[in-house]
Amino acid sequence: MKFKRNERIGAIVKILSDNPNKIFTLSYFTEKFNAAKSTISEDILVVKNVFEKLSLGKVITISGAAGGVKYIPQISKVENKEFLVELCENLKDTKRILPGGFLYLVDILYNPQIAFKVGKVFASCLNYEKADYVVTMETKGIPIALATAKAMNLPLVIIRKNARISEGSSMSITYVSGSKNLVQTMTLPRRALEEGSKVVLIDDFMRGGGTLRGMEALMKEFKAEVIAKGILISTMEPSRKLIDDYISLLELANVDEETGKINVFPNKKVIDLFS
Repeated sequence: MKFKRNERIGAIVKILSDNPNKIFTLSYFTEKFNAAKSTISEDILVVKNVFEKLSLGKVITISGAAGGVKYIPQISKVENKEFLVELCENLKDTKRILPGGFLYLVDILYNPQIAFKVGKVFASCLNYEKADYVVTMETKGIPIALATAKAMNLPLVIIRKNARISEGSSMSITYVSGSKNLVQTMTLPRRALEEGSKVVLIDDFMRGGGTLRGMEALMKEFKAEVIAKGILISTMEPSRKLIDDYISLLELANVDEETGKINVFPNKKVIDLFS
């Protein structure tokens, strides 16, 4: 079956965007569309130029016998800033305030459009080139971690609070919560990670950093290297966290239960990363 040029280009865009960071050989497309390599190369060049002009990400061609083409999700500086500012405005709704100064975040974290945009931002600002897995802690952080894993085209590993019989033997550690100083447990099946892996840690909220430090400690038990850490929201207090070298997209200054004011804003360092 022969395909028109606009049909091939539409299909190429679909295939690449559905499979970020996956290399497709020219032979794959020539066989799929019954077209010459020169024709496919011209089609890919058109796709590449359009993606760059509209800041939809990068389409990279790789030379050599094992080469081909792949799509790298990226978000523009303007789109990133607009998204984070809009997210902050959503979070400032006084109805989100819960007793104890906590915020209701479930509707945001479980919104597919928001979650996948967060994943795309993480994929744009974290260095995951050598990563083998995205790792998160159950439960609220799972949607944004899954979206990040999708954008990075990496498998997702979920750390549990308690071991599950259905997952086989597990490695468990205790850690101290950075905000409440409570001793808690986290566990991960021994089959979940290969020894010596490189991982990206993703979490939805950080106050003192105790959970992420616990995740780092658990990774060491698997002889895994943490190469990047991303958090959706981190509080400004305490200013000294139990971890370092992390990127948080939003910063929460304070939640005033009496006035109903929520002071949250985009992390300037993240905005500057896109300049």
